[in-house]
Amino acid sequence: MEQSLYPLKFLPLFKDKIWGGSKIKDIIGIDYSPLERCGELWVLSSIEGEETVVENGFLAECTLPDVIDMYTDELMGEKCYNEFGENFPLLFKIIDAKEKLSVQVHPNDRLAQQKGMEYGKTEMWYIMQADQGAEIISGFNKDMTKAETINRLRDNTIEEVLNVDKTEKGDLFYIPAGRIHTIGSGVMLAEIQQSSDATYRVYDWDRKDEKGNPRRLHIQEALEALDLRAVVEGKSAYDYMLNKTSELVSTPYFTTNVMHITETIEKDYLQLDSFVVYLCVEGGGIIHALGHKIPIIMGEAVLIPAIAEKTIIEPLGLVSILETYIL
Repeated sequence: MEQSLYPLKFLPLFKDKIWGGSKIKDIIGIDYSPLERCGELWVLSSIEGEETVVENGFLAECTLPDVIDMYTDELMGEKCYNEFGENFPLLFKIIDAKEKLSVQVHPNDRLAQQKGMEYGKTEMWYIMQADQGAEIISGFNKDMTKAETINRLRDNTIEEVLNVDKTEKGDLFYIPAGRIHTIGSGVMLAEIQQSSDATYRVYDWDRKDEKGNPRRLHIQEALEALDLRAVVEGKSAYDYMLNKTSELVSTPYFTTNVMHITETIEKDYLQLDSFVVYLCVEGGGIIHALGHKIPIIMGEAVLIPAIAEKTIIEPLGLVSILETYIL
């Protein structure tokens, strides 16, 4: 039996959220029944109890941690495997916010580990679709003190000091750990983040859950995590280039680029000691790697093992792909 590693696709996980909508079905075309709504599509995950499962090839039905256990640094890269072991370090999601999410903050690694968690949560958002007038909140619009933050949370005026950006398809937002943020209503985006579900809810617009109760806030934890400095530009700039690679974010946790492709291109990974994840955010195409041809469409990801020295991306029309790895 042939047991060589190959590019992997995974079955998605669907999350019903109080603020979720129907764009994952209506725009992307992915059926999340029996759920009536879907706030999050988890494309690639090794979160305990929420592991995505291989869809294609002889490794089908194996979880992502199972595959890492079998192939170690062939999949992850030597440096990544030595640092993370069988814990895949990133989480990939599609988020559909019919209603705005809670105002929240994530801890950094140091604080998370003090609280008994493995990792903090730094993330980035790439806007896949946005209704007219849709907004993203990222950071405070002025330097804050802890006292003012507490007072504004008490009297429900925190919204007045939040940095608000209008958003549209193709926008980029980098959300480092410690930055207060939320997604406004009418936004569908791709989220790439550290493999952590650590979230401290700061303010929830006086929203009630389905039982009529206010959702739990995490004020004390959030105050420990918050970066109180003003954010001048919540939205990040980048160069849009056709048939080339544009860097979006380069952090100690991950590097993500975007590729808008209308003609076949080749990617060289000979010098890269890391897995690569392709997350398709528009259109579709075929990924050629390690002797395999793997189709990819909007809302899907392909995990390229670290042993792949190159890939060829063959678009079917225009395809837009987020390319992510760890340096």
